[in-house]
Amino acid sequence: MHIPSFLQGVLAAVAIGGVGAYATRQGSTQQRPPQQGTQPTYFVEHPDHIQPGLALNGGRFASLTNPYEGNAQRITEGSKLFISYNCLDCHGADGSGAMGPSLQDSRWHFGGTAGDIYQSIYEGRPDGMPAWGGRIADDQIWRLVAYVQTLSKGHDVTTENFTGKTIARTGH
Repeated sequence: MHIPSFLQGVLAAVAIGGVGAYATRQGSTQQRPPQQGTQPTYFVEHPDHIQPGLALNGGRFASLTNPYEGNAQRITEGSKLFISYNCLDCHGADGSGAMGPSLQDSRWHFGGTAGDIYQSIYEGRPDGMPAWGGRIADDQIWRLVAYVQTLSKGHDVTTENFTGKTIARTGH
């Protein structure tokens, strides 16, 4: 049987290419195992595995400062985020309290510093406050913190009723 010369060239190229591809694939699957002690060991922190509500005395949240503290534009944005993330469903309109605690009375169950409030939003708290870290961007959490810290300014909750009007104490 006679095979034309151009077809012989094509068959030879295919055969050589197939052998080369097989050799390359075989070489890539045979890797040397790393030498013991030559690879660095890394610790990966997973903040999403921290139990909510645990104080980190002197930990990473204790020294945090809010980059938006006192920034009127960011506080306004925080008030809009407070509504859009449905914070008012639990904390009430203007943070007056509902099924969640009031944010107007300056009585902070887990601390009222910027870092403490950030931690409460980020990690959540027992008995109701969900963890928003990873769901809300850090810069938005800081805007919420800036807004929440303004809610208690000018409020003496012991002498105001739910409408915000000042009432006289009756002596009890």
